[in-house]
Amino acid sequence: MKPQDLYILNQPEKYRDILLHVLAVVEQVVPEATLEYKWKIPFFYLDKKPFCYLNASHKKQFVDVAFMKGFELKENQQHLVADNGRSMVKSLRYSNLEEIDNEILISVLKEASKL
Repeated sequence: MKPQDLYILNQPEKYRDILLHVLAVVEQVVPEATLEYKWKIPFFYLDKKPFCYLNASHKKQFVDVAFMKGFELKENQQHLVADNGRSMVKSLRYSNLEEIDNEILISVLKEASKL
């Protein structure tokens, strides 16, 4: 099994459910994205460039769906989070599966995939 798959499947259920949902949405909305394993987390690549990554933060108790060019996104900025001194990356954060708004997630994925 690939390390990116193991990362997701070995998470506690709370995080695994969120990661699997996001993974399914990304695969449907951006089918040309490939899932790799870089810097010990799952990274989606488009045209051999990092597009977004998934990170389960057990300490802060959320899943980060981070977009490499998040500051260039025009729509849904009110839903995107930037912290920790990140100058390019912004992310959608989910503490539980019920928080995921598929319309927003899909909209951000579509816009980010065009950058």
